[in-house]
Amino acid sequence: MQYLYVRVVKAKDLPTKDVTGSLDPYVEVKLGNYKGLTKHFEKKSNPQWNQIFAFSKDRIQASVLEVIVKDKDVIADDFVGRVWFDLNDIPKRVPPDSPLAPQWYRLEDRKGEKAKGELMLAVWMGTQADEAFSDSWHSDAALVGSEAVANIRSKVYLSPKLWYVRVNVIEAQDLVPTDKSRYPEVFVRVGLGNQFSRTRMSQIKTINPIWNEDLMFVAAEPFEEPLVLTVEDRVGPNKDETLGKCMIPLHMVQRRLDHKPVNTRWHNLEKHLVVEGEKKDIKFASRIHLRICLEGGYHVLDESTHHSSDLRPTAKQLWKSAIGILEVGIISAQGLMPMKTRDGRGTTDAYCVAKFGQKWIRTRTIVDSFSPKWNEQYTWEVFDPSTVITIAVFDNNHLQGGDKSKDSRIGKMEAKAPSTYGH
Repeated sequence: MQYLYVRVVKAKDLPTKDVTGSLDPYVEVKLGNYKGLTKHFEKKSNPQWNQIFAFSKDRIQASVLEVIVKDKDVIADDFVGRVWFDLNDIPKRVPPDSPLAPQWYRLEDRKGEKAKGELMLAVWMGTQADEAFSDSWHSDAALVGSEAVANIRSKVYLSPKLWYVRVNVIEAQDLVPTDKSRYPEVFVRVGLGNQFSRTRMSQIKTINPIWNEDLMFVAAEPFEEPLVLTVEDRVGPNKDETLGKCMIPLHMVQRRLDHKPVNTRWHNLEKHLVVEGEKKDIKFASRIHLRICLEGGYHVLDESTHHSSDLRPTAKQLWKSAIGILEVGIISAQGLMPMKTRDGRGTTDAYCVAKFGQKWIRTRTIVDSFSPKWNEQYTWEVFDPSTVITIAVFDNNHLQGGDKSKDSRIGKMEAKAPSTYGH
């Protein structure tokens, strides 16, 4: 798709308009019924904006582009000066040509005569391949407020690297239960973020219990949440007493990439007593014997096994070479249904999401269209021919007039990487 780009860089020597002798300038870029505005500066005659506007050629219904400098006022904004361009005279730029250098243009008044002040602009016809496209204000989204512009731009995400955390709880020593007249019934509760698991009750009811039990968790890089272990004694129905606790940062845990066993380690268990309202540490420490590792030789399944887009193990050292490149062009959609109402009529603000491997992409949002055209292209490395790419279309609920709830899914498709041609 072709676009008319207008880059508003800066202005100089602008005249004052208010009775106070000051100027609060901004620029209005006007093409037919479409109008884009820069931010305004207070009391500045030499402002710098460096903002880019993009107008879809398919929607252009005018022959003249107007770039107008105005003074923001309380009642009505004042006209300062303008520069206008005939669309037939605007140069074309095709990457990898260098970006068009901006030029100074003398402002004109409403009669077409020279006025005080100059405006630095660059105006050209380009395509979506232009590097200015992603940073531009788009006429397709003219109804979107400035605070919501970030919600309509295309984005690329990378999923965090996931690791299996294996916690082998072996035994504990020298536990100190409060009631020494009974045999303790001890188990270990382990937490990692919002994941929790526990061992069974030790069959040996002593202060030196043995479990030798494996618990599995999933952790994402960077490892912000520590592993929290508490040794607890079941002292009554639904009543547990904490005998000790330890916290283990995951960045200190050994990473396992092969079949070799991981070394075990003893950890001290902390316990606090409340004496006269204050916490006091017990100097004598119980201990717990653990074998903990981050398993890098497995792939953490975060998708359906039948529609997985990535089967590689966590550790990058174990990856095989890529077998090819997957190129996906997200062109358009047709016949979408209205997903919400705005100004008394049905509308849809559609965008696409595609996931393959660790890379997610999100196209820009096409506002108020049942036949949106994105014309965006993305690439992925393919490591396994049985992996699947998933593409879904959503309705953006985070724009003006939306209820800012969760975006609604319109539909999705899935296809294996080697057989995606023709979809």
